[in-house]
Amino acid sequence: MNAVAEGLVQIADPFVFLCILIGAAIGMLVGTFPGVTATMAVALASSFTLTMDPVPGLAVLLTIYVAANFGDRVPAILVNTPGTPASIATTFDGYPMAKQGRAGVALTTSAFSSAIGTFGGLILLVFAAIPLASVALKFGPAEMFALVVFGLTMMVGVSGGTIGKGLIAGALGLALATVGRDPITGTDRFTFGVLELSDGIPFIAAIIGLFGIADVLDQILTHRPEKFAAITQFGRWWPNMKERRSMVKPLALGTGVGVVVGAVPAAGGDIAGIMSWAAAKKASKHPEQFGKGSLEGLTASDTASNATLGPSVTTTLALGIPGDSVMAVLIGSLVVWGIQPGPALFTTRPDLVYTIAGIMAVATLITLGLSLLRLRGVTKILELKPAFLWTVIIVFCMVGTFAVNNSIFDVGIMLVFGIVGLFLRRHGFPAGPVVLGLILGELAEGNLRRALEIGGVENILTSPIAMTILVISLSAITLPPLLARRRRKVAVSAAPKSLIRK
Repeated sequence: MNAVAEGLVQIADPFVFLCILIGAAIGMLVGTFPGVTATMAVALASSFTLTMDPVPGLAVLLTIYVAANFGDRVPAILVNTPGTPASIATTFDGYPMAKQGRAGVALTTSAFSSAIGTFGGLILLVFAAIPLASVALKFGPAEMFALVVFGLTMMVGVSGGTIGKGLIAGALGLALATVGRDPITGTDRFTFGVLELSDGIPFIAAIIGLFGIADVLDQILTHRPEKFAAITQFGRWWPNMKERRSMVKPLALGTGVGVVVGAVPAAGGDIAGIMSWAAAKKASKHPEQFGKGSLEGLTASDTASNATLGPSVTTTLALGIPGDSVMAVLIGSLVVWGIQPGPALFTTRPDLVYTIAGIMAVATLITLGLSLLRLRGVTKILELKPAFLWTVIIVFCMVGTFAVNNSIFDVGIMLVFGIVGLFLRRHGFPAGPVVLGLILGELAEGNLRRALEIGGVENILTSPIAMTILVISLSAITLPPLLARRRRKVAVSAAPKSLIRK
């Protein structure tokens, strides 16, 4: 009970509350602007929060994370454009509802569904993080190595594109992680005499480049002037009694799907939202309405995508493996603050899980209140020219990167990784595995070498836990292509022979 009290007392600080308010405002704006992802915003904000104490800094970053997953529903519903990938499924029924003159109901439903989903995920964080860490605390080097491999393979498997390109991206990240001091001997390697590389590649600069600069450059290259009109007729704002009753089942279903999907490393809100929407359609008495303005579909997708937040943080804190790309950025900030995510965290800082849960709970309530404000002027924000936003982002990326170490070298690294990230993006390589490999590479190498020094390869092969995790990791890489090939064969065999000859 002491850990609970200590954790909650820390968020009672007025300065922490102010940080939550600032994070909520930033997160809502980030979500509202299509193309500005939560990962980009957290990466950029992390460079400004590193000089703060951990709790206020976490308050800013976590609140941006939470609020962006509320704000992104606005463009998804009003202009059929997801504010972040997590709101992709929101467009399925949100925009059709808006076109029917039910934008107000869609926005209100989305806000409450998002809040309920977030609280559902936080329950898992509060009750599962410490027991999960207690189990993982018994892991030796072999098991920890397997766990890191599991996290890397899961990121590769669900990060989009082909698995081959995901593996190449992950290998690039692991290669970059070897720059700097050897984790066992402490000697410099691959630094080529550059003193600034002795501590490794500055990952805050790398992350901002990969997610910030690369995103802006890609948007500049692919931008086409388009005239779109946001929905301005909101209609009524509150669901009636019949509509509220229809939301009960998808709320429960969405929370369940989101919690399960969110607990899988690297499986984010976009996957959970789509899966929950499909499951709700199968369970609905009116599946024909899905995709045409179904309140059930909107509720299920938004609840699930937000329910992933708590489990994602749980995985990150308890196992040291990022639950999604935002958590990968957060791990970087925690390491700079001297907080190493993983099983040992809960023996040194047992109060931290309750502090984080409290921050996210307060952030959810504040963001819910902001979401329910009938801000008709939000359509004006959606009409801002992208060039203005690009300029602001680039300036903040450069200033924020420089501010971390007062280093021009870091700014150069950021720009280099921005170009690398653009290349990866343009050729279909996901950036997530690169970041994860860069952050977890040292942990993977260190544990592998310790395991080999203790008992050789047999130390890994004779560990039931390590082998189970490695087999699951291998399955995550090999099964999807095999299943896809089998589906293609079945489709070809089922097709009429006349079509096959053609």
